[in-house]
Amino acid sequence: MIKDFVPYLSFDGRCEEAFMAYERVLGGKILTMMRHKDAPADAGVPQTPETANRIMHVRLKAGDRYLMGADAPPQFASKPQGFCVCVQVDDPAEAERIFRELGEGGTIRMPIGETFWARRFGMLIDKFGTPWMINCENPQA
Repeated sequence: MIKDFVPYLSFDGRCEEAFMAYERVLGGKILTMMRHKDAPADAGVPQTPETANRIMHVRLKAGDRYLMGADAPPQFASKPQGFCVCVQVDDPAEAERIFRELGEGGTIRMPIGETFWARRFGMLIDKFGTPWMINCENPQA
């Protein structure tokens, strides 16, 4: 039986910076952050000066949900496409705050506003390349 679906984000050297921002914006807490250099020598994890401080795994808890990620090996790094991380909130002001803060330095795809299904909805790509949707549903929709 499936327990949950957890977005796992891939970065090219900016994972720590991104997750520190996500922790602040989402009001979460980073529970785990492991670097390549933290792996045991016999674990098969590349231990080069270029990869030593890259994040091997990070786990953030916000509310009762998790967001995880890592810095991809340089040869496998790519821009995210074909998905969005959707943040669901109950308060329109909170939706606007999260949208504004995640959008700083990023690209707004759809400005946050009222829709036929939501009191607030907006789409953006943050400065780290992660696509987001912020949704504050209209309970009457």
